[in-house]
Amino acid sequence: MKKTFLILLLSVLTAGQAAAWDAVGHRIVAETAYNNLTKKARRQVDRILGTRGIVYTSSWPDEIKSDTIYPQSHVWHYQNLRAGLTPADIEYLYLNPAVEGKHAFYALDSLVNVLKTDREDEVALKFVVHIMGDVFQPMHLGHPDDKGGNKVQMRWFSHGTNLHAVWDRWLIDYTNLSSSEFVRLLEDTYGPQKKDLQRLTMLECYLITYGRQQAVYAWQQTGDTNTYHYAYRFRRDLDLSLYTAGIKLAQLLNEIYR
Repeated sequence: MKKTFLILLLSVLTAGQAAAWDAVGHRIVAETAYNNLTKKARRQVDRILGTRGIVYTSSWPDEIKSDTIYPQSHVWHYQNLRAGLTPADIEYLYLNPAVEGKHAFYALDSLVNVLKTDREDEVALKFVVHIMGDVFQPMHLGHPDDKGGNKVQMRWFSHGTNLHAVWDRWLIDYTNLSSSEFVRLLEDTYGPQKKDLQRLTMLECYLITYGRQQAVYAWQQTGDTNTYHYAYRFRRDLDLSLYTAGIKLAQLLNEIYR
């Protein structure tokens, strides 16, 4: 499938929620993936995006949201998952990704098919790299009534913010690590679990992310606004979300570019 069809696909989508992991988060996911590509896959991805371009362009789909060529692309960055869904409910959405709107499940499924048809499609590749990161961010599988936590006001130390931004940016910033330092930490900490993570299906990954989403919303009900408590409670969830996203992205690209 060619770029002209991808543009048409973008144009039929409707407006939606705000940004994804910030640039640092997406670089963490992309660099983790890059480090786990086969030599053959890395060579082909580098040829399309430039050397380490998978890392440098990982936030591109956020940066072009105002571009008139891709006017509605931001609806691909999230999937509305309301409270109280069962695993069967999520499996239904996974198997019928357009049933509640053409959002992240639909976009990732469609773009992967685009890339399998035309492995040279630079735009599709950039979106796949980015959206694979998005679907592991719990607030990108958030509740539709609060726009994935964008309407849930919080304070992060001295900053007024919202729940969505805490997961996009503040939890990552709190570590005081560069993206490359973060990647090394994740590999050192969670590398022994890599094979287990590779065995996960994407449906299982969505179920895990939804479980984290539920835990995030449940914490809001406790009334505990202590930022240190929050960072301590969710640091492992953050780390595993980022690391698993990178491992699954590498696995996907290794399959496409084998």
